[in-house]
Order: sequence, then C-alpha cells, then structure tokens
Amino acid sequence: MSTSFLLPDLGEGLPEAEIVSWHVAVGDEVALNQTIAEVETAKAIVELPSPYAGTIAELFANAGDVVEVGKPLLAFNLPGQATTPTAAPAANAADDDEEEVVPPNLVGYGAAPTSKARPARRARGGAPVATAPVASATALVAAPAVEVPAEPAAPLERPRSTPPVRKYARDNGVELTDIAGTGEFGRITRADVEAYIAGEVARVSDAPVAQIQAVGARETRTPIKGVRKFTAAAMVSSAFTAPHVTCFHTVDVTETMQFIARLKEDRSLAGSRIGVMAVIAKAVCLALRATPSLNAKWDEAAGEIVEYHYVNLGIAAATPRGLVVPNIVDADRLTLAGMAQHLGELTATAREGKSTPASLSGGTFSISNIGTFGIEAGTPILNPGEAGILAVGAVQRRPWEYQGEIALRDIMTLSLSFDHRLVDGQQGAEFLRNVGNLLSDPGRAMLF
Repeated sequence: MSTSFLLPDLGEGLPEAEIVSWHVAVGDEVALNQTIAEVETAKAIVELPSPYAGTIAELFANAGDVVEVGKPLLAFNLPGQATTPTAAPAANAADDDEEEVVPPNLVGYGAAPTSKARPARRARGGAPVATAPVASATALVAAPAVEVPAEPAAPLERPRSTPPVRKYARDNGVELTDIAGTGEFGRITRADVEAYIAGEVARVSDAPVAQIQAVGARETRTPIKGVRKFTAAAMVSSAFTAPHVTCFHTVDVTETMQFIARLKEDRSLAGSRIGVMAVIAKAVCLALRATPSLNAKWDEAAGEIVEYHYVNLGIAAATPRGLVVPNIVDADRLTLAGMAQHLGELTATAREGKSTPASLSGGTFSISNIGTFGIEAGTPILNPGEAGILAVGAVQRRPWEYQGEIALRDIMTLSLSFDHRLVDGQQGAEFLRNVGNLLSDPGRAMLF
C-alpha cells in the first residue's frame, strides 16, 4: 500500500500552488529531503523536499497543474510496504467511488465527486501522469528525441500549456513537444499552436492565403494566477482601503553620485558594489527615525496605529513572474556596505523566483526604483499594511541653479505615497525633504 504526500502549507496561508516541474518520476528511488518538485505559489517558487525515503509510486499532478494545499501531490512506496499497482486504479479513476485511492482534486479542474460536468477537465492532458501514454514521465524517458527549433521541454517534464491549448493541439494533430512556447516562462499558448498549424498548412496544403490568415489569433488569454493574481488582489485592497496622497520632490543628487564614485575607487570597499539604491535605502532608514509615522501601519481590527521600532525595507523587484516586494529585515541596522550586499542578494534571488514567503512579508516601508526604466516620477500604490512607499526616479543630467549659477547637475525626482489615515501632509513632506537633503548632501547623515 502506498503513502500519499499532501501539498503542505507553504507559508502565509496561501491556498494553492502550481507545479512548475517534477524532479522525480514514477519508479524513482528518493532519499529523505531530496528535492522532488518545484512549485509556484502566489509569492515565490519553492523547492519541495521529500518527506520520506522510498520509491515514487504515483504523481497526482502534471507540470502546470494547480493543486490545493492539503490535497495529494504524489504517493510513495516505503520500505516494508507492499507495492501497490497504480496504473489500473488511475485508468478507472473516473468510475471509482473510492476517492482516497486517487484523489487528484486540482483547483479549477477537478469535478465534484457527484458531478459529471466538464469531465474533460478532471486532469490536464486527459489522464493521470502515471498512466498517460504521452504525458507520463516514463514514456517521456523512453520516447525518441524530438528535434525542436528552440528550447525543448526539460526531461521528465512535458511542455507547459493550459488544458484548452492541449486539446486544441490534440484535435489538430499537433505535438506540443514540437513547439517552442512564447508565453510566460515558455508556456505554449493557443497562438503558438495556431502559428505552427499555419506553417504546416503552408507546406503541405494548397489552402488559399485567406484561409491561412484566418487562423491567426487576434488576442491572447492568460490565466490569472501566481504572482499576478496575488499582486492584483493586494493592489486593489490597498487602493480602495488606504487614502493615498502622493508628494513629489526634485533634488540635486550630484554630491551623492560623486560620493559613490569615490567609494568605488576605495580599495578597502572592493566588491561592495555600493550604488545609488544602497545610498537611497540608507537615507530612507535615517529619515524614518525623524518621522516614525511613515514606519507604521493602521490596524483596523484592533483600532490602533502600530508604530515599528525597526525597519524592514521592502524593495520592489520586477521579475519574469511579475512584481514582488521582498524586504531587508532590520535594514536600519546595516552599514552602507551591508545594505549594498543585501540589495544585491535580494534582487538576484527575486529575479530567480527563489524569494521565500517569509522574505515577502513583514515589510514596514517600501522603495520602488522606477528610474531603472527611465521614468522620472510616479504615483506608487502602498504595499498593504505599510504607511509609505517611495518611488525613485531616473538620474538625469540637467541645467540647474548651483551656487548662484546655472550648471549641469545630476537631478532626481522622488515620489512619496502615504496613507493619509495615519500620516499627515506635514509628516510626509518632512520625510521627503529629509531624504532629499541626505541625497543632496550625504554628509548630513552625520546629523542623524
């Protein structure tokens, strides 16, 4: 008899996760804590370690499937257990009343036990992994190599796509392994399949040009899930809960740029890679000391304003998965070199999709570097639970009044959004002015 492993709670009460890739196949021997799969939650990609040492008996989901927390993910044959055949029960899963044998209730695709509606969506690809002749891990290993024009699907992992796209490809006699996906993370879209079909028709058919052109898609539909779904919910909640006010301050940051240039020439700081963002992050932490109401939150349930005596500084990072805001814990206690190191590690981890759920929660104030896209100013939306967010504009060389004369200077615009329930205009203006003063003259940091 096999032992099922249920998808655990991966943190922050997230209800589901998508299978990004399997690191094991049916029949594989695995060790305790060996990585068995990568799953994507609304916040991060997480590697799942094996809770047992044993043999993989069955996989209840395919790469690309979304599984609810607490639902079976895979089954193990443990040492001393009798091996349980999985192919026969899986093949008859639609007619089997004993749901505990094969319970692959996938979010959005599993039919209710008493319902026959939409049977085609019970499992992606039409059958469980262990028995599907095309999608099974064992079949993929045995199948001959397929020559793909771009990047092929990874071994033991079938091409990423949605059930409607798979059905459309199957109905048109197209193998998804022949197609390089252009969607997010290499996902194969309906447009990819249609483009492939159009190419095939052009080579083997005498169909008129008008018929070929009709195949082209005029729109692309992408499922709302993962980081995009989480971000959308958070932004809507913040925008319609906290009364936002945004202030702007354009400052001369020439002294900061010269300061950074001097630090880069200092051999004792070789490898520190102190840049503009590190200096801005340090300036924000110092300015929050003078205006602590920006480092607080409005607790509606408790009827209290919670003021933090530490700074967990969130850094908005644009990633292939969408916007995430991991935070640097106790950023106010870091040196400038330490801040630069943490920023580098944090952004690299975020872009790789490896940010932990813990690092994506608990922030007290955030910074968004819109200047990296060449933008001067913006009106950022607060990260839920925070009182302020600072958008940093691009550094531009402009004519500027300096010591009574016009000179070319490095200019930056700072945009501060704050929650007007607990931050008054005066406090917001003071904070923004303090950050600007520190960037105009880094020596002012000695006064804090």
